[in-house]
Amino acid sequence: MEEKYGLPVYPVLINILQPGPTVTIPNRYESEIMGVTAHQDYRVINLWEIEAAMVFEQNLSSLFPFVPILKGGNSEANLRQALLGLRNDQTLSDLEPLLSFFASFVFDIPLVQQMMRWDMTVLRESPWYNEIVKEGLNRGRQEGRQEGRQEGRQEGRQEEAAALVLRLLTRRLGQLSEQQVGQIRQLSVPQLESLGEALLDFTAMADLEKFLAELE
Repeated sequence: MEEKYGLPVYPVLINILQPGPTVTIPNRYESEIMGVTAHQDYRVINLWEIEAAMVFEQNLSSLFPFVPILKGGNSEANLRQALLGLRNDQTLSDLEPLLSFFASFVFDIPLVQQMMRWDMTVLRESPWYNEIVKEGLNRGRQEGRQEGRQEGRQEGRQEEAAALVLRLLTRRLGQLSEQQVGQIRQLSVPQLESLGEALLDFTAMADLEKFLAELE
């Protein structure tokens, strides 16, 4: 970017969903090859630390879809305000499925369906859902191949992916048993990715039990 346009580059990492307590969020990228170490510092922005009230006060419309997971944003009034903001701006109308996706982390799905032009088919076909879920589930495969430290990173990414799927399942089916939670935490990243896609078709706890039984 600097060479092509002659402009300074300010690297930023934006984290959308809060990871599990054991996951450390780095603030720099580092690699080593043939005894030479390169690193890049970057600013970290965690969406769950941003005040929803500030987003509305400053009319940061690009953040409206994320309101349910922002700090203090998990209220029906805030959800309705974000939805109204998207619908009042034709350029942002395509982001309503993204808002409904994040709303499903906080609110019961029937409420989300009632308030929005949204159903599971629309969500599954939305590129936003595919990008966000697969990004969360595939991070463990996109790290470098450094031994030792890499193994620890992979474990952390697997934990993050499991936490994401568990959150989606809880919103979809209700409280899971300790045995089910334990089984899901033991799944590999590819298995978690398959579960993340399949859960959109789950209508009862029996669907999850069948899925887990087929993995054995």
